[in-house]
Amino acid sequence: MAAQHTIIQTLSDFSENNNIAQVLAELTKLFPNQVTFSTSFSYEDQVITDQIAKSAGDIKLFTLDTGRLFPETYSTWSATVDKYALPIQAYYPDAVALQQYTTVNGPNGFYASAELRKACCQIRKVVPLQKALSGNKIWITGLRAQHSANRQSLQQFEWDESNNIIKYHPILHWTTQEVETYIANNNVPYNVLHTRGFVSIGCAPCTRAIKPGEDFRAGRWWWEDNSKKECGLHSTAPVAITQA
Repeated sequence: MAAQHTIIQTLSDFSENNNIAQVLAELTKLFPNQVTFSTSFSYEDQVITDQIAKSAGDIKLFTLDTGRLFPETYSTWSATVDKYALPIQAYYPDAVALQQYTTVNGPNGFYASAELRKACCQIRKVVPLQKALSGNKIWITGLRAQHSANRQSLQQFEWDESNNIIKYHPILHWTTQEVETYIANNNVPYNVLHTRGFVSIGCAPCTRAIKPGEDFRAGRWWWEDNSKKECGLHSTAPVAITQA
């Protein structure tokens, strides 16, 4: 663990004095062919994709196609490939595991309990993510602190024990206004659902637009208690590095 701490501290120091594109380029120099970015084609992820396209580094992009995404998400995916000509590797749920789950619980069994919903997320998202991250040293994400209370304490570089990987959150401290301004100023393709009240966009059956006054995560798994609103992708508390 000491080695990871040293690397993370070094990367954190570098990021304080360089812009995102420079950090991305540095990561690919330090970890050739071992830097990957997970995109769900959200506002945040589109900003990072644009930054990756402008960086000098070779970064792999992937997405988790759960099979229950919105049509608008697939349209954004297509527009992103058209604009940037970057290959985006798709990872899918295991067909046998999904078949067994659906046979027993039905196509919408995740509404019945938090346990069944998390089991669905495990099959459709968590297991495919583990395959996507395998063999990589750096996992770039679009997480922002403003999105939920449990992300307020995140650091830009962190050690993810469950996936044995360093996570990098380039726009962790950006505001929603900064994200929207970047999208507009750089002509970045975006999911039109964001303009219809959708803040966090996941699977169609589990996502809705938020109402005035609701918090950012209210639109995800709205039938559950707030304390249960994680899908397992980022639920394990990372080990953060702080200055001595």
